[in-house]
Amino acid sequence: MSAEAAAALRLGTTVAKAAAQMWLGGRRREQERQLDMAGLIRLRVSGLRFQRGVHRQFEEIADAVYDRLAPYLEREFRGLDDGARQAVLDGVCDTFEAADLSDEAVLAADVNPAEIVRRITGTVRPPVGLGEAESRLYELLFTECVEYYVRIVRGLPVFEERALTELLARTTSLGTEIARILERLPDRSLFAPEGTDRDGDFRRRYLELVSTTLDETELYRRTSDRAGARVRLSVAYVSLRATGDDGNRRRPARSLPMLRPDMSDWEEPGTESAGMRVEAALGGATRVLVRGEAGSGKTTLLRWLAITAARGAFTGELADWNGLTPVFVKLREYSGRELPKPEAMLDSVAGQITGVMPKAWVERQLADGKALLLIDGVDELLDGERRGVRDWLRGLLAAYGSVRVVVTSRPAAARADWLRRERFTALHLDRMTPPDLAAFVRQWHQAVRELDDDLPCATDELPHYEQSLLTSLKDRPHLQSLAGTPLLAAMLCAMHLDRGSRLPRDRMELYRDALHTLVHERDADRNVPSAVDGRLSLNDKLVLLRDLAWRLSDNNRSEIGLEQAAVHVGRKLRGMRHLDEQDGTRVLQQLRDRAGILRAPAEGRVDFVHRTFQEYLAAEEAAEEDRVGNLVERAHLDLWRETIIMTAGHANRPQREELLGGILDRASAEPRYARKLRLLAAACQETVPEVSEELGGRLEEAVSALLPPRRKTDPPALAAVGPSLLRKLPRSLEELTPKAAAQTVRTVAMIGGEAALGLLEGYAADRRKEVVDALIEAWGYFDAEAYVDRVMSGLPLDGYRVVLTHLAQLRAAVRLRSLTVLWVQFPVRDLSVLTDLPALQELVFWVRGKVDLSPLRWHVGLTHLQVVGEAALQHVEVLAELFELRLLQLPLSHPDTFKDLPTLPRPTTLGVSRVTSETPLDLLKRFIGVEDLHLFGSPNSAQPDLASLSALPRLAKLHLLYFDVSRLSQQHLESLLPGVQVTIH
Repeated sequence: MSAEAAAALRLGTTVAKAAAQMWLGGRRREQERQLDMAGLIRLRVSGLRFQRGVHRQFEEIADAVYDRLAPYLEREFRGLDDGARQAVLDGVCDTFEAADLSDEAVLAADVNPAEIVRRITGTVRPPVGLGEAESRLYELLFTECVEYYVRIVRGLPVFEERALTELLARTTSLGTEIARILERLPDRSLFAPEGTDRDGDFRRRYLELVSTTLDETELYRRTSDRAGARVRLSVAYVSLRATGDDGNRRRPARSLPMLRPDMSDWEEPGTESAGMRVEAALGGATRVLVRGEAGSGKTTLLRWLAITAARGAFTGELADWNGLTPVFVKLREYSGRELPKPEAMLDSVAGQITGVMPKAWVERQLADGKALLLIDGVDELLDGERRGVRDWLRGLLAAYGSVRVVVTSRPAAARADWLRRERFTALHLDRMTPPDLAAFVRQWHQAVRELDDDLPCATDELPHYEQSLLTSLKDRPHLQSLAGTPLLAAMLCAMHLDRGSRLPRDRMELYRDALHTLVHERDADRNVPSAVDGRLSLNDKLVLLRDLAWRLSDNNRSEIGLEQAAVHVGRKLRGMRHLDEQDGTRVLQQLRDRAGILRAPAEGRVDFVHRTFQEYLAAEEAAEEDRVGNLVERAHLDLWRETIIMTAGHANRPQREELLGGILDRASAEPRYARKLRLLAAACQETVPEVSEELGGRLEEAVSALLPPRRKTDPPALAAVGPSLLRKLPRSLEELTPKAAAQTVRTVAMIGGEAALGLLEGYAADRRKEVVDALIEAWGYFDAEAYVDRVMSGLPLDGYRVVLTHLAQLRAAVRLRSLTVLWVQFPVRDLSVLTDLPALQELVFWVRGKVDLSPLRWHVGLTHLQVVGEAALQHVEVLAELFELRLLQLPLSHPDTFKDLPTLPRPTTLGVSRVTSETPLDLLKRFIGVEDLHLFGSPNSAQPDLASLSALPRLAKLHLLYFDVSRLSQQHLESLLPGVQVTIH
């Protein structure tokens, strides 16, 4: 243990002991001063069980103090030698032991830590022999410990010896609660700028206010509520991803329906794919413009940065931000008035205490580079005011060039290069990936626990709601696609909780609620100036957006030029006679900036933030303007599929009959498109509330004509029909051919859900190879544990290849002890989990980093072993114990891979990957039984020196893969390796 850690532990124990003594009602008799905490508790508490319980709680309190002090001491002790450190530590502990910290003394000081410190320093002699630096640190450290002491005793319940059993039960989480109290305290640092005696005191008070007031977010709102319940942001916060932003963020056009992804998408990938964590991106720059669409988490990010800076709790890439003073500026509060000068920047967060702020305090923070300037909501100001923000920023940075700044805006209001002259790095907050969404759902349900009685369910039921929603998101791709931002994900969480874990049967209601939230309600609730300034109602906005969506879809487009879009908006406005505003350009700009569903994918262009919203609005417009005949004509086109399905939901009964009847008429008259049109008509059943008996019969016939699936393309097409199709599928596969049975299994898997899992459970009795293969493949679409219990455990797995795509499957696979062939298609580092699968004969797995092969010694029956990827393999000597091994493939990422490998006569086929021109192939001489050798290079890389392969006595075939062998002649190969057949791939 380091000296700093030991010091923190000693101080934590000292503070906890003092709190224990006060709680236990001790009079601080002289003999009790010498007791350790255990002795003190034994003296005051009777009964071993009670003593152990109380002692455990105060040990947790000591740990909580330790956690706060350890980083502080590591920073502040750095400049002192061992003797000076010890003197300071002894002085603080001695003063604490001698001080009067009884309840009477604490109450006499009004429970004010500063007053308690003044009274103690006036009555207890300070330590002697300390230098100036040591004295200063002693004073600060003692003050810090008194602060913790006061916080702890205020959080303790009243002690009554006669009710100890009840009180002990109440304190089972006491240590955790005290840790939470201390966690909310701001970071204490000597980094406060010099200049006045009161700067440090004010900074402490200010940081505590920031840590408290900004640590809340609206997380749950009942349907009827105007104000949502608020919980701690530090609990609800989920890290998002960000990418570098060049201003061009076009989206690929979607033509086919969204397919249900397998569960591997929900596992956290080993590498960041689309972008890096936003904290890592922020850590690499001092001036950042963060852009993101409505609800993408921009304000939440800034608030989290502010409270984490106040608590000095940054880690990883942002660790050097600890010690900064956060200054959070909400730009919307300055609409119509001058942007704040430094002394007014604290008004929105800490206006209650700015009256006692030392003169020029903010300026000193900025000038010394100790401020973290967080500027929120460029887009929330009126257009003319945004230009002033840039001038204001430019002036601040000219005066205080070393300050760190993070600015947020929607893309429409600030282009990626908006602050390029000021050397800002532009980042864009990405949509949440499935792992991000899963993390958000878990954090959301953890955070709402704090609402207790305000919840519509018992707190202990929240895990059920959490799992139920995750299952729905995994089973229904439309839900997952919609919940791509924290705002919409939170909307789904709240809707799911408020409705007793039931989401709407179809997506129409979800899209409507999401549109209303994004287009109007969110800005109205927050009184955003650039939204309040407009005169458009929600219905007005939707009328304009519907028209724009239809025009885009009608021309098979996903984006349009701003000028052309403004012409369309202006034309529509002229028919809206109740509105005074007729300027299409100005209204389009307001819609783009604040409606929440329009964005600028490139300069001078506009599109919808998600294709779903364009399709939903275009469908509503088609029903409103009775364009059903137009849709029937286009029903065979993939681009119109989703719009037609949602039009069936928006339409009145005559329109639905015309739409679905027309599609089925075309299916009968046009054999070329018959299958596609029947699938579309069947899929429309998801959104239609009801149909006539005649049309219902025609739909049944259309679905029956599609079944059973036989071709590889059938399962995804049929799965797009949705869960209603499951009612038409057989309970048993006995009457189907092997091919049709396998495609039926795949169709059910792609539909997903509890009903689908029940069908597959019944199919597990079928022993045909095609069916068993399909059932094994279907595992990837369901919860790993549930599928193992209900389907996999009933399959004959001996001889069948089982492919794992994510870690949850590997953890569940250990229950399948009959597994003989296992392929693990994701990077693994710990092979010990495989020891529960003794029957393995063939094992293929991907690796990364360092991998210990020693667990393989339990698999003496292995005949095939392939290690794929890039890793440093440890304990390769275990391969000598695999006496049945015939095929072996290993990576040569590390030069010492085969250093400890004994001679291996058994593998007759050997593959070696990661081979370069520098690889010494004499490493392979230990494989004396090899007859067939495969060397894998990288595309266009030169081959290594092959001469040393002549040392392999039984080598008959050599395969060179991915090498540039243009200069390698057959004659040369024959001279190097006479009698060896060389094949170049």
